[in-house]
Amino acid sequence: MFMLPIQSLRSKIQETSPLIHNMTNVVVTNFTANGLYALGASPVMAYAEEEVEEMASIAQALILNIGTLTKQEIDAMLIAGKSANKKGVPIIFDPVGVGATSFRTESARRLLEELDISVIRGNAGEIANLTGQAVEMRGVDSTAKMDDSLETAQEVAKTWNTIVALTGAKDIITDGTKVYSINNGHPLLTKITGAGCLLSSVVGAFAAVDEDNLLEAVASAVAFYGISAQVAASKDINMGPGHFQMHFLDSLHQVTPSQINEIVDVKL
Repeated sequence: MFMLPIQSLRSKIQETSPLIHNMTNVVVTNFTANGLYALGASPVMAYAEEEVEEMASIAQALILNIGTLTKQEIDAMLIAGKSANKKGVPIIFDPVGVGATSFRTESARRLLEELDISVIRGNAGEIANLTGQAVEMRGVDSTAKMDDSLETAQEVAKTWNTIVALTGAKDIITDGTKVYSINNGHPLLTKITGAGCLLSSVVGAFAAVDEDNLLEAVASAVAFYGISAQVAASKDINMGPGHFQMHFLDSLHQVTPSQINEIVDVKL
């Protein structure tokens, strides 16, 4: 087991409350904002072309999420992304449902080609579709059960010169060479809307406070998120999705250092 600086980065988020600029989908806006507040970060949602350049330049991280994309939103993302690149603000890209439609796939590729993306966070199907593999998507959900997830994640990381966080039953975090394998999390995360989208924003918050070791920050974020889910699910033996969502927000705020140390399951 490899120990990450999860608690120190979490404490730094609470102390500095980094501004996280979310250009995310309409389904998850409220949950994302509440999750970032629970963590200790400061969320802002700004989409208008008239203000995204300025907002991205003053944020500590920019999240680009194509869950409910439009042409106007992609244009605004490019403006925000170029502003973030100019200011050295890390960009976290969540390619929601890439591969489901040609517009979604072409938009994802355009963002990757025109921007310097710091982190790509997605499920196995989404990450595979960024390599050009034709992996079946059911709407924005992946039906993929892949045996080569590690190789796929490494290929995407090398192709786009980025860090890939491929999340699922086991999470893989890689820069194309170094790999973290994380076994924290809970199946109930798949039963609430926006769990993956919020994770991308949480990755942004951790990246905002540790740009010097971005790979370690991303792995810490993913591990912390999974630990919080496990703590939340343990609150009630008959836990369902509704109560889980409530307890999960509480856990993002309340998980203790001792719980982190006891539950964390990371291999390097």
